[in-house]
Amino acid sequence: MSTPETIVALTQIWLIVGALVAALFLTIGIDRIDEDAEGAYVFRPLLIPGVLLIWPLVLWRWWVLETARDSWRRRYTPPLKSHLIVSVALLFVVAATIVASLAVRQPWPSDIAPAQLSQPEASQ
Repeated sequence: MSTPETIVALTQIWLIVGALVAALFLTIGIDRIDEDAEGAYVFRPLLIPGVLLIWPLVLWRWWVLETARDSWRRRYTPPLKSHLIVSVALLFVVAATIVASLAVRQPWPSDIAPAQLSQPEASQ
């Protein structure tokens, strides 16, 4: 199996599992963890694309809320210290990416002359 076939197969598996999680969560789970979602069936199809992509996070959060391991006090404390660290790290990552992309940029071959494209013939 080639690399592209492997990537496509893994993506299909990811989305199939995500579809199963979305079906279970949007029919059973959302009513159990969010009392405001009870009876609100119109918005649930809008959640399907997000659940397909982040289904591990949905499963983890569902488990945390079902087992009452959630700390309400910690949930609403803003993580300001981590925001500073992440923003500085992101600054360095973006700068390093730009420098690396400019360093490995390939020059245009000097022995190839540019060719002018002809206009397409008008159909009669």
